[in-house]
Amino acid sequence: MKRLFTSVLLFAGIFCLTSCSSPMGGGTVRENKLNCAFTSPVTMSLDKLNAEGTVTRLGDGEWTAEFDSPNTLSGVKLTFSSGSVTADYKGLTFSVPKSALPVKAMLGNLIEAVDTNARESELSGRENEGRFEISGSLDGGDYTLILDNSGNIAAFDMPNNLLHISFTDVQVRGGVLPSAEETTTAVTTEFAELTTTACG
Repeated sequence: MKRLFTSVLLFAGIFCLTSCSSPMGGGTVRENKLNCAFTSPVTMSLDKLNAEGTVTRLGDGEWTAEFDSPNTLSGVKLTFSSGSVTADYKGLTFSVPKSALPVKAMLGNLIEAVDTNARESELSGRENEGRFEISGSLDGGDYTLILDNSGNIAAFDMPNNLLHISFTDVQVRGGVLPSAEETTTAVTTEFAELTTTACG
């Protein structure tokens, strides 16, 4: 009986060590290619709202979204910059229309998820049928950011918010972007040099 009990404990210990040494769910690490400027046609479903348009990432915290449909959003362009959002329609700038407020909130979640992950040296997630899935949590809820084989964004899901955004034909614009801090430093340095030259 004592020998049987010892064997059971030994087996349980080996099982625990094996489980603890293996990442759960087949987690893997990938090279981070998110920190780039890109533009892509998108389709978005948010509860009962279906929309189509083009989303462009210009840099950390700098995005635009231009809508083709539905009619209530067609022609509206939202610009996200330094934490603020503006809207324009055929060159006229105005406050974000009521019909676009839910979309603005959900795009804010997308931007936060992408920009946060873009700052990482490498991405942690799991491989799933040729795609790479990154799970995370924001104030707005849990999300899954899905990348294609090339490391480009393919989709963004927030199931609890009934949100799904699909990206097609992602066009990367230029190389890796500097971080927001590096951009600020570069601009400050350039301004200081110009000021010194002008005042010298």
